[in-house]
Amino acid sequence: MSIQKIEVFSLKDKLDKSFYFSQWEYRERKICLVKITTEDGTSGWGEGYGPADVLAAGIKYLSQFVIGQNPLNSEVIWDTLYRRTLDYARSGILMAAVSAIDVAVWDLKGKILGLPVHQLLGGKKRKEIFPYATGLYFREEKDLAKALADEAVMYKDLGYRSIKMKVGLSIKEDIKNVSAVRNAIGEDIELMVDANHAFNLREAIYLSRALDDFKISWFEEPISPEFYGQYAELRSKTHIPVATGECEYLRYGFHRLLKSNSADILQPDICACGGLSETKKIATLASAYGVEIIPHTWGTYVAISAAMHFVANLECVPGRMKMPGCTLEHDRTTNGLRDKVTLPDFEIKNGTLVVSDKPGLGVEIDEEAMKGYLV
Repeated sequence: MSIQKIEVFSLKDKLDKSFYFSQWEYRERKICLVKITTEDGTSGWGEGYGPADVLAAGIKYLSQFVIGQNPLNSEVIWDTLYRRTLDYARSGILMAAVSAIDVAVWDLKGKILGLPVHQLLGGKKRKEIFPYATGLYFREEKDLAKALADEAVMYKDLGYRSIKMKVGLSIKEDIKNVSAVRNAIGEDIELMVDANHAFNLREAIYLSRALDDFKISWFEEPISPEFYGQYAELRSKTHIPVATGECEYLRYGFHRLLKSNSADILQPDICACGGLSETKKIATLASAYGVEIIPHTWGTYVAISAAMHFVANLECVPGRMKMPGCTLEHDRTTNGLRDKVTLPDFEIKNGTLVVSDKPGLGVEIDEEAMKGYLV
């Protein structure tokens, strides 16, 4: 059995109402999907994290090294792509293209063998996952703090046990917004904040101390991902756990984070850092340091399903008789590409995701619906 065809789809959905975070505004959602098909017509789907058009070009370039290979040899395929790009793609968009192909290969392998990806990864260690709702982005509102609080209450009413909101407008506005959200949802719901590297070290220390009374579960990307030493210093000066890693690549990049004591929580993006093959190795590395992993996820249900299988298999360090519930990121922002093109074999009800046992990733693609979003 061999891979015969690789197709790349760059998709775009215009938003009715834009939203923004600390760095820039979203007026549309773009995504890049890849379909890998064998000679008998079996196909697997993957997704990359990053600019869709550039990702598509990267996947098309890499396809020449994948055509003709046996999809069951996922590690051989990954090693081939890694060595072919090592001199110029140890991070960034080409590694995201490798990740998209790798995710598709795992989906394909599962379908060929009739097994869910979590079983191929080593087994389902938990039947349920408790996703956290990602939302509460900035938008034009007369009273942004109230609008964010109302949105948070909506997620609470849907059963989510934890919610992540954006910070990074200004310290004064951030404190006001976090206070409004915490007061609205009460203390029983976990609340995380994400700055998308908006602050310098001094500002991050000040804000983390100012938010100390709001029971923040983690402070995500408080400062620029280049400054490993500053992350370590921030950790020594705040009670709030520090989370980072969505801008990091490969086990080698995460090893730098771990060696420098830069994070309480690592957040590899499976669709960027090297795919399921590499994220599995990153998880093993993190376990050697006793550091928690909660993957970053931003995209369609291809990416979310990949995260589901990864988290279902994830080792809990340390283990104990009554294991804590594991989480993954569930993006709740407007995304027609996610909701109309990708069809998952699971639902999130009352804040709970029951892990799918469908072969592969357990997500189908509505290719007819996809035609309406092709760039």
